[in-house]
Amino acid sequence: MTHTLHLVIHGRVQGVGYRAWCADEAVARGLSGFVRNRREGTVEAVISGPSEAVAAMLEACRSGPAHAHVERIEEAVAEAPPAGTGFRVAATV
Repeated sequence: MTHTLHLVIHGRVQGVGYRAWCADEAVARGLSGFVRNRREGTVEAVISGPSEAVAAMLEACRSGPAHAHVERIEEAVAEAPPAGTGFRVAATV
């Protein structure tokens, strides 16, 4: 069963390679969606795929790459991205 989450990650998550790390982790798990910086200092991601892979990705996002410090993650169920779109790093909003 496919599950899709919209995440907003708070903390020291910009300037530490979080987006690239997130994209690599998502691709390794076979997920689709995107990750991007937001101007207010958070990172936003939509992750979609098998429920177990999405849960594992959410857990990984709680720590992030080595230099990140995740304070909290807001999560909500989201609409799945179009099939076959893969995972990408999107432009800052």
